[in-house]
Amino acid sequence: MAIDKPVLICLYGPESVGKTTLARQLAEHYQTIFVPEVARDLITSNDLTPDDYVRIGEAQTAAVKNAIPLANKLVICDTDLITTELYAEIYLDEVPPVLYELEQEITYDRHFLLNVDVPWIADGLRDLGHRRQEIYRMFQEALIRRGINYVDVSGSWEERRTIVTGEIDRLLNKDR
Repeated sequence: MAIDKPVLICLYGPESVGKTTLARQLAEHYQTIFVPEVARDLITSNDLTPDDYVRIGEAQTAAVKNAIPLANKLVICDTDLITTELYAEIYLDEVPPVLYELEQEITYDRHFLLNVDVPWIADGLRDLGHRRQEIYRMFQEALIRRGINYVDVSGSWEERRTIVTGEIDRLLNKDR
């Protein structure tokens, strides 16, 4: 049975938990594409305005929509609009309302919440290592408030990959 719409997954969680690395590995494993965090190409610091967050949100939404027709049964997303909202809240203490509207344009089949039980690595933009546990809880609470089912992903890099591929395989095979 052909899949009309690809399965959309979101690797979700605070900075420096391995989302990008895992997204690349999964894309290679499933021979599909992944949607990177577009903010990395749009910003050079965390000193952003509300308009910057809107620009990031619009670009991320467009990137996911553009990836859907190119996917091989699966679209792997390195982030989502909830993440953009949370970082706007952290850095600005406000969330531009349009981000909530953009959030509604993409529905993921599964969120994978990556835990902070791996080493934090600074890269020039990541600056919240001292708040990892608090921010992890913010990410988790955002999913719970929205009633979004998620898979908790913890452990070594290999354990994380095993958890995620197991759930993706289940999602891909449930339509057969």
